[in-house]
Amino acid sequence: MTAPLAGKTALVTGVSRRRGIGYAVATRLAQLGASVFIQHWRPHDLNRPWGGDDLDAVRTGIRSALVGDATFGDVETDLTDAAAIPGLIDAASALTGRLDILVCNHAKSGDDGSILDMTADRLDAFWDTNTRSTLLLTAEFARRLAPPQSGQRRPGDAVEGSKPYAEPTGRVFWMTSGQGHGAMRGEVAYATSKAALAGVTRTVAADLLDLGIVLNTINPGPVNTGYMDPDSADRDTSGLDEWLRTTAFGRVGVPSDPAALIGWLSTAEGAWIVGQVLTSDGGFSL
Repeated sequence: MTAPLAGKTALVTGVSRRRGIGYAVATRLAQLGASVFIQHWRPHDLNRPWGGDDLDAVRTGIRSALVGDATFGDVETDLTDAAAIPGLIDAASALTGRLDILVCNHAKSGDDGSILDMTADRLDAFWDTNTRSTLLLTAEFARRLAPPQSGQRRPGDAVEGSKPYAEPTGRVFWMTSGQGHGAMRGEVAYATSKAALAGVTRTVAADLLDLGIVLNTINPGPVNTGYMDPDSADRDTSGLDEWLRTTAFGRVGVPSDPAALIGWLSTAEGAWIVGQVLTSDGGFSL
């Protein structure tokens, strides 16, 4: 099929820049036939060296990738506000009347530090944005797909599904980082928030699978979304070209690399891969 995701609807979070992974994922899912709803929070970008993008251009780019009768929608939402999460799932579901794919791509980056720089506020900021909101989004998504539960459920009781499942009832994707492959010096709060998602992937995937929902976590390795360019970097880029020559492909990733993986995993061909933390880094971690 040229549009294997035709009739599906995807919510992709953290889509505010055309150079970002979220934009590449949203575009790829649109090319595969899905209707796409995006969440963005531009104030984060405006406080970073790479700055904010033109949201109208972001919208236009994704719309141009849509296939057939697929449609597009978007909303600006601060995901550190837990009360806003049900409304986001509602808005994405209202686009077509269904929601099949959730890609939790949003992340706080920058303003981090070493262990000596850690404060409660700094740790909370990364946790609330990267970890807590991802878990809450996943929980809200799963509740919409769960059949009515018999009796009085207590926290921790098994979820009742409707097995067998001919195909997944939903897909969820989390994003982690390379903290499991080596030190991420100067990024203690970020690495902590992302390590938590990688560490709990199997636990949450097991719960979701009772409902037919497939969860996988993606580690895209280093992907240049602007933070490695001298004019918009948030770190020292001296020696970058020399370092790149030592890597397997002689380059870092581009956003379309993880987007291709997520796109494939969203199709029927990727349905048997469940509960994995998948590294797609061109051999960087080797």
